[in-house]
Amino acid sequence: MVSPERLEAMQKEWVRLMGQFQVEPAKAYPVFDELVAAHSAPERHYHNLEHLAEMFRVAGRLANQANDPAALFLAIWFHDAIYDPKAKDNEARSADYSAASLASLGVPVETIQRVGRLIHATAHFAHNENPPDRDTAIMLDADLAILGSAETRYRRYSVDIRKEYSFVPDAEYAAGRAAVLRAFLTRPRIYLTSPLFAEGEERARTNLLAELNDLAVFE
Repeated sequence: MVSPERLEAMQKEWVRLMGQFQVEPAKAYPVFDELVAAHSAPERHYHNLEHLAEMFRVAGRLANQANDPAALFLAIWFHDAIYDPKAKDNEARSADYSAASLASLGVPVETIQRVGRLIHATAHFAHNENPPDRDTAIMLDADLAILGSAETRYRRYSVDIRKEYSFVPDAEYAAGRAAVLRAFLTRPRIYLTSPLFAEGEERARTNLLAELNDLAVFE
């Protein structure tokens, strides 16, 4: 949950962002309201406005390294617009939603396409042999920054993820979640940007191993 003050600040940032595309505030507000409503749904325990705010903090620090900061921030706004734990196509549906919303506001096609590519990347499939471009690296690191957070924040995150999958039996959840965690641990590096790697890589691996240990009692 974010405070009213933080929500107001996010609204101002949204209006400023849309202003880069000559979108008037009166036209920008309805899409903002839709995004806030989606991320405030009661079943969203982790994929909510707090997650967005945390991503914006990371991306804001790294924005000077981005090729297209505006597309990056738009992608953050829309990447979890559609979130159904039972579905396998949330990223694709969120990308489609972003395309329709941004097109209705007159955002250029080139930007919409970049936003879509960044959203698709948050499916976090194994990286191709070629390293991702800067904007994709920032997007992925911002999305995974939670893994390298302080122990108390990480534990709250893991509890919130479990709540989002409350329909899955304990043993089945533990097996699936453990597979996801191990996949991250087998990567040569979790974080792709130098700042996140230096600050969070070791902490992230410690957090992942601790959660794996907690899950072992259910396997």
